[in-house]
Amino acid sequence: MLRVAFASNDRSTVNQHFGAAEGFAIYALDGERAQLVELVEFPPESMDGNENRLPAKIGTLTGCAAVYCLAAGASAVKQLLAAGVQPIRLDDEAAIEGLLKEISLAVREGGIAWVDKAIRQHAADNRRFDRMLEEGWDE
Repeated sequence: MLRVAFASNDRSTVNQHFGAAEGFAIYALDGERAQLVELVEFPPESMDGNENRLPAKIGTLTGCAAVYCLAAGASAVKQLLAAGVQPIRLDDEAAIEGLLKEISLAVREGGIAWVDKAIRQHAADNRRFDRMLEEGWDE
């Protein structure tokens, strides 16, 4: 399952800048279905306007392949990429439901570069664990 986060303050629309996001709606999807798996909300005091909030926000995205937002600063983009999370900047607010449909289609048929990359990475990780199982455990 592919995990994707959406910067949102209403749980239905991508409508937040990454660094100022009041929360993230995190979905897991496999090409056939999408399921809300986590809602992350940040208390107002965490929105103090400094760089110190970024590591905590990025930490909440562990396991996510991407995060959709309206904007992200250069420092946030750099930190997200280092954490293995692809930032996706939208020009305008967009409904999460529509984005999930686009991502699901890409999981099934390809065509969105970050989705293709995430699927390849996931497959490579699974093959690594299969190889480890085949090698057995030394006691």
